[in-house]
Amino acid sequence: MKKTIALLCVLLMMLAAVSSCMAEAAENLNEITIPVIEAMKRFELPDNEALRFVKDMKTGWDLGNTFDAYDDQGWFKGSEPGMETAWHGDKTTRELIAAIREAGFMTVRISVSWHNHMDENNIIHPDWLARVKEVAGWVVDEGMYAIINVHHDNTPNKKNHYFYPDSAHYEQSAAYLGAIWQQMADAFAEFDDHVILESMNEPRLVDTGYEWNFSETSAECRDAAECINKLNQLFVDTVRATGGNNATRYLLVPGYCASPYGATNQYFRLPEDTADNRIIIEVHAYTPYNFALNQGDGNYADFDPDETKKIQEIAQFMNDLYKKYTSQGIPVVIDEYGAMEKKGNLQDRVNWAAYYVCAASARGMTCCWWDNNAFTGNGERFGIINRKTAEWKYPEIVEAIMANCMFNR
Repeated sequence: MKKTIALLCVLLMMLAAVSSCMAEAAENLNEITIPVIEAMKRFELPDNEALRFVKDMKTGWDLGNTFDAYDDQGWFKGSEPGMETAWHGDKTTRELIAAIREAGFMTVRISVSWHNHMDENNIIHPDWLARVKEVAGWVVDEGMYAIINVHHDNTPNKKNHYFYPDSAHYEQSAAYLGAIWQQMADAFAEFDDHVILESMNEPRLVDTGYEWNFSETSAECRDAAECINKLNQLFVDTVRATGGNNATRYLLVPGYCASPYGATNQYFRLPEDTADNRIIIEVHAYTPYNFALNQGDGNYADFDPDETKKIQEIAQFMNDLYKKYTSQGIPVVIDEYGAMEKKGNLQDRVNWAAYYVCAASARGMTCCWWDNNAFTGNGERFGIINRKTAEWKYPEIVEAIMANCMFNR
């Protein structure tokens, strides 16, 4: 009996040791190294108010798949502000906004789709506008910058009467967007420069072969670029005409599909402005595409910042923006970037975020991580914070961003 008990004790001790080793091994497997890039070249930049403003924005976070949710099929039957939770069920809280600030972020982009909340006269429902304004107010109360935009309202469907950047739809687009911009400007007129208004999200020729590929040799693309130029000018004129704080408020404008090339090609024009250097170039860049966004053929889950080809893709588009804009004192914000989760590749995403943010801030540009609150499933998994608990799902990515944003140094 004693021998049996002794054997059982030995077995239990062995199992405990094995369990401890397994736990330690699992812990080691989950250890994430936060790279701090010290050798990144700081690019020469003019010392002006606009670039200092972007530096004060430091680094940002997108409140994605929230106020930009829309319903074009008529399935949503909730109350007017309820569309906020239509895509993921989580209502934005003051605690969430406070957690964003506590982590070190200084900018929150609040993407907003408007067309489900407007009447036949393009008047925005007051409850929807009030809710957007409430959340923006929380951001400003935390000392952060809030970006408010026009998001999923770009459609080629003529019966919808939204906006579409081609000559055939220009008058319709100008009337629709002009009405939104007027109401946005009026609603946020009381806020100081901590509120930034953005004209359009990724304006493009939806449902065509050129949707994500601008071609200077295409007459359709050149026409779209000119329509975007005219709409951006209308945006600036509309906001400025409301006076007060809006007369000098910083405004974000994109080129075609908000791509870097959309803003650096020869057909893009900065709007003329009565305020001095208060227009910020807006771009989105999930680069390298095959790592950051692509889920199809050619995608890969690893990112080593020592691999020249991979970092060159990032450096090239940032160099183009630096050469044309920030080196000339014109501010740039990359207000969507991110790398989706692929097969548990957290270390690679951390490596990528560290390099990306460091490279952008070295050239005077700030970035906003696109967080769509998605962590599982087959979609684009860009979520990094749990909206219900306001706890970070991937604190390592946040740490890499903060450690490598040169605006924090």
